[in-house]
Amino acid sequence: MIEESTNLALDLRISRPLIALFKGVVYADQTPDNWQNLLERQGAITDHVAVLGLDLIVDESEGYAFLRQKVHEEQDIELPRLMARRQLSYPVSLLLALLRKKLAEHDAVGGDVRLVLSRDEIADLVRLFLPDSANEAKLMDRVGMDINKAVEMGFLRKLRTQGNQDRSNRYEVRRILKAYVDAQWLAELDARLGEYAEHVTQG
Repeated sequence: MIEESTNLALDLRISRPLIALFKGVVYADQTPDNWQNLLERQGAITDHVAVLGLDLIVDESEGYAFLRQKVHEEQDIELPRLMARRQLSYPVSLLLALLRKKLAEHDAVGGDVRLVLSRDEIADLVRLFLPDSANEAKLMDRVGMDINKAVEMGFLRKLRTQGNQDRSNRYEVRRILKAYVDAQWLAELDARLGEYAEHVTQG
């Protein structure tokens, strides 16, 4: 009986972070127990997801982990895709690119690890790259939809209201964004922003 209980406890230390990973990104600051179990059982979890054609990506310094579809070589047998590809619209991809650039600038300055932006500040980032509109309310609705999409994808986290301070329109830029928009892509961002600007003039 004692041995069975011990085995169950060990299984749960793998099962819980595994389930969390299949639901999305595991963050050290949001689920510290899952994070600790993930680090301690990283090898076993890696082996578990490998048979499904997935890689476990862990960034201890940034405090996040997620699953990514393996890149198959030509000689490999390609498994059915488990992690769905996300097709992003132009406004959403633009928003993520600008948030990634803002995060890099924030890190270069130092100070608070977290980057928190208001809805208006995010709108100001993308305003120059969206078609001119005399209707400010329509523009903010458009940006709001893109922000909601970024929240749904896990790249932004809406901050809750604390006390009498209204923080309902403030968002934390999640550092997982660095894993999706890498340094090389960021280095080419100026050229990409030029393409975005051209897209606006043609649109």
